[in-house]
Amino acid sequence: MRTSQVMSEADFRSLYRRLRDAAPGGGAGRGALETITEAQVLAAVREVRSGRSVSLAAPVNTRVAPDDTEPAEHRLTAPEGGRPGASGLDFARDRFAMNVHGDVNSHLDALCHVIYDGTLHGGLPAADVLSPDGAGALSVDLARDGIVGRGVLLDIPRLHGVPWLEPGSHVTADDLTAAEAEQGLRVGRGDILLVRVGHRLRREELGPWDVSGARAGLHPAAMEFLAEREVSVLGSDGNNDTGPSAVQGVAHPVHVLAVHAMGLHLLDYLRFEDLAPVCAQEGRWSFLCVIAPLRLPSATGSPVNPLAIL
Repeated sequence: MRTSQVMSEADFRSLYRRLRDAAPGGGAGRGALETITEAQVLAAVREVRSGRSVSLAAPVNTRVAPDDTEPAEHRLTAPEGGRPGASGLDFARDRFAMNVHGDVNSHLDALCHVIYDGTLHGGLPAADVLSPDGAGALSVDLARDGIVGRGVLLDIPRLHGVPWLEPGSHVTADDLTAAEAEQGLRVGRGDILLVRVGHRLRREELGPWDVSGARAGLHPAAMEFLAEREVSVLGSDGNNDTGPSAVQGVAHPVHVLAVHAMGLHLLDYLRFEDLAPVCAQEGRWSFLCVIAPLRLPSATGSPVNPLAIL
């Protein structure tokens, strides 16, 4: 864990090319989801021993905060005035709207979410794919049948004996390797890798802050660990990216490497404060993980409530 480790844009582009060239399927199909086989799903089902199910999502935020100037909107649309009648039949109805890619609510990033040098994952020209009507390719529809596999939680604050990593801290490849050893497991091909930095706990205990310039996340060089292990999905209780950026001239380098180069669907702003104690209690940090985004055929992402089943 380091708080200052700046990478030049030239070095970042070199790393980008290495990871892009090693991406599963050469940038085609469903991206890194291609690493999850039917046999691996069956093996993941066998991870279930106690039958406990834990949500990995945070409650949807509907209040303006320093890290959420566009909170989700939720209101009751019926009965009128919110007052049900005393007799007869009536229905309660509501309406919900949100900025999917905000800095608080748990969401899935589709492969069309990141535009880099005018292109999307696989080199598709962004101008040919994106329109006001949505994305014509690489949308969240690629995950319409759900993402099911072995989930692995690496708890980096636990490794360092702290409740959370302070904003600006980087998770390195060495951190990931050390957490594996300390927790007694090994991340493998097709795994859904979840990295806890403690962002959500810090927010709950100290209150929200402007995360655009200060948040803990992965260092871009740590993405080589994910490429070597051939993981299928990356998720975090933060944004996955550190703030401020570790790369000169690139605001969200982990998003560029994960989504654009490697074809990884990203899970941002999850919540692990219920899962981590269960994993510690049961003495295991892997489980069946089920992710079911909404059926939004041309969307760049989706709100999501992933489940860990132990």
